[in-house]
Amino acid sequence: MMTPEQIVASHKANVETLFGLTAKAFEGVEKMVELNLRVAKAALDESANNTQAALSVKDAQELLSMQANLFQPLAEKTAAYSRHLYDIASGTNSEFTKAFEAQTAAAQKQFSNFVDSAAQNAPAGSEQAVAMMKGAVTAANTAFESVQKAVKQATDLAETNLAAVTQTAAPKAAKKK
Repeated sequence: MMTPEQIVASHKANVETLFGLTAKAFEGVEKMVELNLRVAKAALDESANNTQAALSVKDAQELLSMQANLFQPLAEKTAAYSRHLYDIASGTNSEFTKAFEAQTAAAQKQFSNFVDSAAQNAPAGSEQAVAMMKGAVTAANTAFESVQKAVKQATDLAETNLAAVTQTAAPKAAKKK
């Protein structure tokens, strides 16, 4: 059983984790807001420049040429924006994942200690029940580790795919010109 001091320490650690994760979430939101403000300002400046350029066009051929030249930078900027957004979300998610894994490891350790304590205090003849409980705990931990590995592999695959799409988006836009 846990002592009152251990319970207080556990609650204190949980509150610290909560505040730490809240701070990380706000950092992620701040980064997204900053990114969106930079993008909006750049788009506004670019729009003003493009409008000025369009007003100085002398014929339809020049206007078509100008429009065609706008597509490649737009595709590159969209890909860069998506990548920045993904990096922010991925970084924030990484912090949450680390905290979750640490909390899960602590909970697994506490539960394992509880099972060991219960096994030591179990009445004679209950060895089989204790062994079954320990086996169930081990199986649950193994299953959880397998899920964690699968999630990590899926995340890595998604990141690789996003990088590939980002790298190929700009050249494809350039070829369409």
